Amino acid sequence: MAQRNHLFIFILSVGVFGILNTEMGVIGLLPTISEQFNVSISKAGWLVSLFALTIAISGPTMPLLFSGMNRKKVMLLVLGVFVAGNLISLFTTHFSVLLIARIMPALFHPVYCSLAFTAAASSVSKEEAPKAVAKVFIGVSAGMVAGVPIASYINHAVSFDMAMAFFAIVNALVFVATLLFVPSMPVKEKQSYGAQFSVLKRPVLWFSILTVILINSAIFGVYSYFAEYLKTVTQMSPNTVSVTLFIFGGANIIGNLVAGKLLTHHAAKSILLFPLLLGIVYILVLFAGPLAVPTAVLTFFWGILAGGLMANINQYLIASSAPEAPEFANGLFISACNIGTTLGAAAGGLFIAEWGTSYVLLVGLLSLLFCFAVLFLRKHWSAPARQLAG
Repeated sequence: MAQRNHLFIFILSVGVFGILNTEMGVIGLLPTISEQFNVSISKAGWLVSLFALTIAISGPTMPLLFSGMNRKKVMLLVLGVFVAGNLISLFTTHFSVLLIARIMPALFHPVYCSLAFTAAASSVSKEEAPKAVAKVFIGVSAGMVAGVPIASYINHAVSFDMAMAFFAIVNALVFVATLLFVPSMPVKEKQSYGAQFSVLKRPVLWFSILTVILINSAIFGVYSYFAEYLKTVTQMSPNTVSVTLFIFGGANIIGNLVAGKLLTHHAAKSILLFPLLLGIVYILVLFAGPLAVPTAVLTFFWGILAGGLMANINQYLIASSAPEAPEFANGLFISACNIGTTLGAAAGGLFIAEWGTSYVLLVGLLSLLFCFAVLFLRKHWSAPARQLAG
């Protein structure tokens, strides 16, 4: 039974890797797409920005729409849509068709991720749920961090077509694995849409959503421009920048596992400790930025904290505020993450334009400052029934 459960969670992890890889991997292909489809690089960037915007809009609604259906059938449907979208993207020669082929899977992106988190949590005891979800988040981190360099490498080493085919192959393999090895998962207790929507009446849920937005703003307001920071402030070579970013990505995966274990036993403390330590790391980077070795070391610790925050802790904050509507809550989590990422990246760009690249760290620090204020309010509204989601 345990072995079968491990296989199930592994399939979910690879599944979310394929979904996130489709979303993020195209970033490394934008220059080639610009050339292949004869569009500007900014127009090619719509493939990323519209994908994220579609996720933010569909996050709360699409998981809710499919919440009463057999989870295995819904997963197969979503994976089928992603395979079809990937294949259309591979063979089309029209940019407008490519854009539509990206938007269609983006609509279903929150559905699969939401179901994966819910299914992983429900496959084990309530106490072990954070650990199970943490293992699925390894796929999220791998998709976000490894998707870009993998697709970029295949593009340059083999061909653009093979890089696009890679997205389809991963999703197709997960489709087959889900079909063969994932058991049927009918929903035993179907909730009405109204009952699930009713969780929005809780102030603690809205404070949780706002906290997630601010945490993602704190992380991606800096990370979106970190390559530029390492180049201009730390004055690293392009190869060293790549290695440092890989350090960040590898540390994300460690952060997933660490946060998953800590949330199992020390949820309330972890929710406060991770943002506090992230703020300390940002302050240290602010002073150590011109020094390559200290910055690389701090990047490792930043990656651990960011990995735990933007995945496990963010998901736990919202899911624990509406445990009776898990798919809807996970959809809200995905939307909040994308809104926070968008706002953080926009704020980071403004700070750089006004004061220079070194000041982008202030976006992270200010976001964390507001985050602590919201966490204080969240604790007040959740007591005494639920002490900070603990």
